[in-house]
Amino acid sequence: MSVDAADPIVETEGLGRRFGGVDAVVDLSLQIERGQIFGFLGPNGAGKTTTIKMLCGLVPPTSGRARVAGFDIGRERDRIKRATGYMAQTFSLYPDLTVEENFSFFAGAYGVYGRAAARRMDELFGPIELDELRRMQAGRLSGGMKQRLALACALAHAPELVFLDEPTAGVDPANRQRLWDFLYALCEGGTSLFVTTHYLDEAERCHTVGFMLEGRLMAHGEPHHMREQLRDRLVGVKVRRAVDAMRAMRDLPGVEDVTIHGRELRVCYDRRIDWRAVEPALRAAATQAAVPIEQVYALEPTLEDLFLSYERRGAATR
Repeated sequence: MSVDAADPIVETEGLGRRFGGVDAVVDLSLQIERGQIFGFLGPNGAGKTTTIKMLCGLVPPTSGRARVAGFDIGRERDRIKRATGYMAQTFSLYPDLTVEENFSFFAGAYGVYGRAAARRMDELFGPIELDELRRMQAGRLSGGMKQRLALACALAHAPELVFLDEPTAGVDPANRQRLWDFLYALCEGGTSLFVTTHYLDEAERCHTVGFMLEGRLMAHGEPHHMREQLRDRLVGVKVRRAVDAMRAMRDLPGVEDVTIHGRELRVCYDRRIDWRAVEPALRAAATQAAVPIEQVYALEPTLEDLFLSYERRGAATR
């Protein structure tokens, strides 16, 4: 079967997985275009890993259907394996083998041997800065270098789509930036990326994102469009005693939640408001709590604000 390059790299319709009496993934309908970095977000237990395992053909769905790289996850699992790569969150390489030996082993598992494997190693090790570490044992690498080696192994067979499970967990900011630079280069070269992350600033770097909560896809789209859901619902309050002010403001009518960011409170309302109209109530609550307010102002929403809003709604329905 030929694969149309215009087809989505991932397409699901009503996809679900049930374990005993627990619904891990419920009615997941999603389209991810080729050549994109897709960020998959959600708290632990939200269904992200189960979704990835179904898309990789490792776990069969109990309902719905899906196609990955143009192949059906039920009937064409072997073809999906050849078209995709997977980088696990935990370091799953062999610590006693060298960097080169680990790469050669995983390349062989994907059917890439000899000169083809050596060429692919050369293509990847330069940009990912592993060239000078080829003969080092993998167990002696820093956390950031281990992540790079794991990514190189997932790319050994030049897959169309790579699943990356928290690829920068435990990696320092400088190495995170370098890894993301490489991910962008991969994407521009035609590789599609499916990334799970708990770093909301990283989610902002993705072309599209999806929020999972309790097995359900709550929202999906481009980050700047998704942030618009909270447009005119956030007010910043600069204070010196943030905890006391937070407690006082959480009881105000229409306030969904208040979070602390240093000396700034981010006050989220359950509807669109004019921040000037709610300023008197905020100042009155602070005065009653004997907390001086220095400034009140409008805030631009972030994906973190949106993520917390979804979690609050989920908690309210439980």
